[in-house]
Amino acid sequence: MPNTNGDPKGISGADLDAREEKLLKRKEKLDALEAGIKAREREIAAKESKRKQIVLRLPESLWTEIARWAEDDFRSINGQIEYLLTQSVREHRK
Repeated sequence: MPNTNGDPKGISGADLDAREEKLLKRKEKLDALEAGIKAREREIAAKESKRKQIVLRLPESLWTEIARWAEDDFRSINGQIEYLLTQSVREHRK
């Protein structure tokens, strides 16, 4: 049944305008949230990209064990050592 403006769906122009305004405000909020998330991601990526280098002396037997473990986990030796240190620090914080 048509409304006063002849729209067969029963939605007036004013209703459409109000809905569009609500959607635009919602989109603005989402855009602001997305911008905030992207900024935080950039900050985290910048922190993660900053790395300290150290010289680590290990017994050959320990190096061999870590190398085997790294291969099993499809990581580089450096990646395996970093993973193990990260896990250890997390456990220590608990």
